[in-house]
Amino acid sequence: MTVSRKPRSLPDEQKLRLWGGVGWALALTFAAAVLAAVGTLYGLVVLLDFQKIDTTAKLDAKTLFDLVKLSFGVVAGAGALVALVVAYRRQRVDEAGAHREATRLHTERFSQAVDKLGSDSPAVRLGGVHALAGLADDAPDDSLRQTCIDVLCAYLQLPFTPDPGTDPAHQEEHHRYLAFRKVRHTILRLIGDHYRRPKGTHRSWQGCDLDLTGVTIDGNIDFQSAEFSGSTVSFRDATFSSSTVSFSGATFSSSTVLFGDATFSGSTVSFTGAEFSGSTVYFTGATFSDGTVSFIRAEFSGGDVAFHGAEFSGSSVEFSSAEFSDGTVSFSDATFSGGNVHFDAARFSGSDVSFDDATFSGSDVSFSGAMFSVGKVSFHGAEFSDGALAFGSATFSGGTVHFDGATFSDAALSFRDATFSGGTMYFDGAAFSDGALSFDLATFSSGALSFPDATGPAPQGLLAAVGTPPPAGVTLPAAWLLSAP
Repeated sequence: MTVSRKPRSLPDEQKLRLWGGVGWALALTFAAAVLAAVGTLYGLVVLLDFQKIDTTAKLDAKTLFDLVKLSFGVVAGAGALVALVVAYRRQRVDEAGAHREATRLHTERFSQAVDKLGSDSPAVRLGGVHALAGLADDAPDDSLRQTCIDVLCAYLQLPFTPDPGTDPAHQEEHHRYLAFRKVRHTILRLIGDHYRRPKGTHRSWQGCDLDLTGVTIDGNIDFQSAEFSGSTVSFRDATFSSSTVSFSGATFSSSTVLFGDATFSGSTVSFTGAEFSGSTVYFTGATFSDGTVSFIRAEFSGGDVAFHGAEFSGSSVEFSSAEFSDGTVSFSDATFSGGNVHFDAARFSGSDVSFDDATFSGSDVSFSGAMFSVGKVSFHGAEFSDGALAFGSATFSGGTVHFDGATFSDAALSFRDATFSGGTMYFDGAAFSDGALSFDLATFSSGALSFPDATGPAPQGLLAAVGTPPPAGVTLPAAWLLSAP
């Protein structure tokens, strides 16, 4: 038996939605008009100082005519209000229809562009890339724009055949590889171009998420002066091979940038002059081999930068002239094998920088000329071998520096020409070899130095800097005091 169902009346539903909203709008608008008219009349009566209304028992023709005109005026005003509300509602319905039509056209163009990305021809794929970028620019809303960006990122995440080499027997495959590589590099260039455009301007993708997880990047990405606000940018598990990624002058405000477990091989990553405000940047587990990471003149105001468990092999990490006023920077459990880390002329006034349990093997770490006024720098449990840690000409006027449980084996720790006018430095349980620690030409006027349970010979120049007997706030092992001349 066939069951007949009465079809739904879409026009009636639309009518109910339309006039239901209009009814409320009319009622509220009319009530507001009446209140405004009554308030105006009352105000005029008060301003003109009328004490009472002169009444008469007769209604003459002139008064009757004025009343008729007033009635028609009220009716005309109400009609105008109704027409205004209906016109406004009609405009909204037309706008919704236009948006639906724009979305439909966008969907058709989107399907065509995605089909081009699957072509066997590199030229057709390149056309699909530009088509998707154009669709993202012209998207009717942010969700459709995000979809276009996600497809471009997904294309970069697809596995690709590596370069077969320039051998004559593989010449055709090599040319094909270069052609498809051009498509990938074009996507990287377009992404950088659009994220550098100011937010709110046409063709700007700022505020949209960028997922490049697991991508192999063998080209360059330029995010100079880009703004990342409230978005997530992921380079997790990405491989940077002889590439350059620049975030110089970029602004990170309440955003998340992920480089966890990424591999940098002979690459350069620059955050020179970048501003971090309430954002999180993760390099957890990343591997840096023969490359450079630069945070020169970067400003950290809130948020976290984490290099936890990262491996630096022959790489350079630059924080020179950086400013730390809040938030944290963590190199906990990181491994430095060769290369260097520079915090020269950096300012610490409220942030925590941690090298806890890090391993330094043949690496140089420099805080020369750095200023410590507030905050904390910790090397708790760190191991130094065949390298150097220098605080030459640094100024300690506040904050704390921890070397608790640190081990120095054939490594040098120097505070040459440093100035101590406040703050606290802890060396509890630290182990020094001969000549590993130097305070030559250091100046101590106030603050605290604590060496309880430290082992090894007295640091060179320490007793000359603090004086004997040491002042209050300076705690030294008894053996060191007995060795004083």
